[in-house]
Amino acid sequence: MYFDTHAHLDDERYDQDREELIARMKQEGIGPCLTVGANMDMNRMAVALAQRHEGYLYAAVGIHPHDVGELNDATMEQLRAWVRLPCVKAWGEIGLDYFYDRAPRDAQKEAFMRQLEAAREENMPVILHIRDAHGDALDLLRQRRGNLPRGVVHCYSGSWESAQEYLSLGFDISFTGSVTFKNATKLALVSDKIPLDRLMIETDSPYMTPVPLRGRRNDPTNVKLVASFLAQRRGMAVEELARITARNGMRLFGIPAQNANEGRAE
Repeated sequence: MYFDTHAHLDDERYDQDREELIARMKQEGIGPCLTVGANMDMNRMAVALAQRHEGYLYAAVGIHPHDVGELNDATMEQLRAWVRLPCVKAWGEIGLDYFYDRAPRDAQKEAFMRQLEAAREENMPVILHIRDAHGDALDLLRQRRGNLPRGVVHCYSGSWESAQEYLSLGFDISFTGSVTFKNATKLALVSDKIPLDRLMIETDSPYMTPVPLRGRRNDPTNVKLVASFLAQRRGMAVEELARITARNGMRLFGIPAQNANEGRAE
């Protein structure tokens, strides 16, 4: 069983074959799968998909750093309402993105802190999107040490030193197909060092398509390629790494083990 802990099945690139893809995911042993929102429209569709495929798909809702202009009292109340639904298992993705800088950095920080606090109050794990901003992100998280929600740093792209700090703050670390890229030698070395009980895998599909499929639309079935890459580097069976990372994800997101197989094709 493979758990893709971060996909965007709401994306328009799946509009022509979304239900067929979900059927294929079940046939290929992918499940459960967490479909993650980033703005209010994406959140709404993620919740709808999770409700339509109850027990197989789950949702996360939050406001991505690109979209912090959407965050206000009304949207916060809607996010709180969504995270109280049984199919919603995380608040995210939230964080800082200094690579694109599509929103002022002060506004990103304010939205990040506001959503972190709300997630803590709602007892929800968080999914962190941190890109070219690990210094500021860690500064903000250190200020709240001991008063943070559980969570995962998704699509990890930082150094081993930063990874150690996230781990010390209680966050798990998740890798996408980017770890398989030829120019990701340092990132692959970081992945080797993450303790197995703190490691997760994802596709971030339709983005981050792993080698050897890079350049094509990504989808959750390709989480197998991420698992295979990480397992090979560690000298372990891919089935064992898949089992461990699925267990880690289900523990973090509060998904009962018996639900992992629901909806899977026989």
